[in-house]
Amino acid sequence: MDNNKRPENMKRIETEAQAISFIESEIAAVKTQVGNGKVLLALSGGVDSSVVAALLIKAIGKNLVCVHVNHGLLRKGEPEQVVKVFRHEMDANLIYVDAVDRFLDKLAGISDPEQKRKIIGAEFIRVFEEEARKLEGIDFLAQGTIYPDILESDGVKAHHNVGGLPDDLKFELVEPLKFLYKDEVRIVGKALGLPDSMVYRQPFPGPGLGVRCLGAITRDRLECVRESDAILREEFAKNGLEGKVWQYFTVVPDFRSVGVRDGKRSFEYPVIIRAVNTKDAMTATVEDIPFALLSHITDRILSEVKGVNRVCYDMTPKPVGTIEWE
Repeated sequence: MDNNKRPENMKRIETEAQAISFIESEIAAVKTQVGNGKVLLALSGGVDSSVVAALLIKAIGKNLVCVHVNHGLLRKGEPEQVVKVFRHEMDANLIYVDAVDRFLDKLAGISDPEQKRKIIGAEFIRVFEEEARKLEGIDFLAQGTIYPDILESDGVKAHHNVGGLPDDLKFELVEPLKFLYKDEVRIVGKALGLPDSMVYRQPFPGPGLGVRCLGAITRDRLECVRESDAILREEFAKNGLEGKVWQYFTVVPDFRSVGVRDGKRSFEYPVIIRAVNTKDAMTATVEDIPFALLSHITDRILSEVKGVNRVCYDMTPKPVGTIEWE
């Protein structure tokens, strides 16, 4: 039997009752697999790792050790939300690692998108490995693998949160979501009591804001991306576009343009807004944002985000453009 094939008798999870039944079944399965052992999880705050964390907390409590690495490339408020939800509300055994300076120092002067991705991925693994080696009695590694990860890996077990850890750590994998699709994961997350802001979190690239701070990442432009993105998300939520638009974010390129501020010439960055709809991410259409709302968002970004003097709206569908800029 193919252990990576979704069981034929497994019904799709479409209701809260089905989600609760799934949770109860997986809690029993995890207890059988893990026993009194300890499980390690890289908790990014994304949908999949958050649902895994919430489920394992119910199954094994403090024997789950969550590691949240703040690499400085998360959206505004996300590290704080992870700590609030899991440490303070769910009483998780959570290790918070502030690695912002470490990541940004490694990325200084690196403009090639693929090189940035490799540095971010490799550094994350190293930080996680260092934290894992500090702990004793860890025999299991939990991952937020979902079924599309397995399908896309062509039968080879795909990693989701952590890959490339040294073999000598010899962790046994715990993957309670491995046969679920993303929509099913969200239903399970709701049944576990996770907040909507976490369960319905937009797709977010692994390198985070690192691919939205175009070119070589600088701290000032990274803050421009973070702050403008927060304004965009806040206004979309206020105006009923949250959940209607598949993905929306801002990017800040590595150049300045001339402007006028306080009666004087300014040389500051542009912010580019991207908002798209798609079913499969292979093609995407641009959301028709009301002009009055775009004007309001523009006014807020220009007045509230330091170092910005232009706001542009990306009208490019996919193809020929991609959803992300890098």
